[in-house]
Amino acid sequence: MTIYLIRHGMTAANEKHLYCGSADLPLCPRGVAALERLRYDIKNVRFLTSGMKRTNQTLKILFGDVPYEAESRFREMDFGIFELHSYEELKDIQAYQTWLAGDNEANVPPGGESGNQMKARVLAALAQIREDTVIVTHGGVIAAIMDHLFPGEGKSRYQWQPPNGGGYRVDEHGYQSL
Repeated sequence: MTIYLIRHGMTAANEKHLYCGSADLPLCPRGVAALERLRYDIKNVRFLTSGMKRTNQTLKILFGDVPYEAESRFREMDFGIFELHSYEELKDIQAYQTWLAGDNEANVPPGGESGNQMKARVLAALAQIREDTVIVTHGGVIAAIMDHLFPGEGKSRYQWQPPNGGGYRVDEHGYQSL
């Protein structure tokens, strides 16, 4: 079985370096243009997205009008009250400093979910995949999957996170960057 993990194209939140997980944003013009330059020759697979605008648009740009399913468990982490805010906007807020302190995977942002909670739901969805599949999803989701599948690599979440439109091909032999 081969799984392709592809990160959605760039959004305005990505351009502005904002926390964006549960906000359902479309791709920005720059993101659309970048995706239109990419070509993935992947056929005879099942297509899944997280169901969010940015993943659905990415799938359509990269693969055309293919049939696909939305699986909401592949959505990005919910950053709660920090959604659509930047580090600069949040750095002096005590709740933000508390969230950043200590175990960043276990800490829950107010009104959101922890990295561990996100990873648990993502891995539950991944465990149900039984055929060659393209998953168009989010950077944090891809990082959680890759960290789980390849713990010996010793990479951080940020090191596993591919660029917008990028991703990984994963099979029984390991992985390759797309």
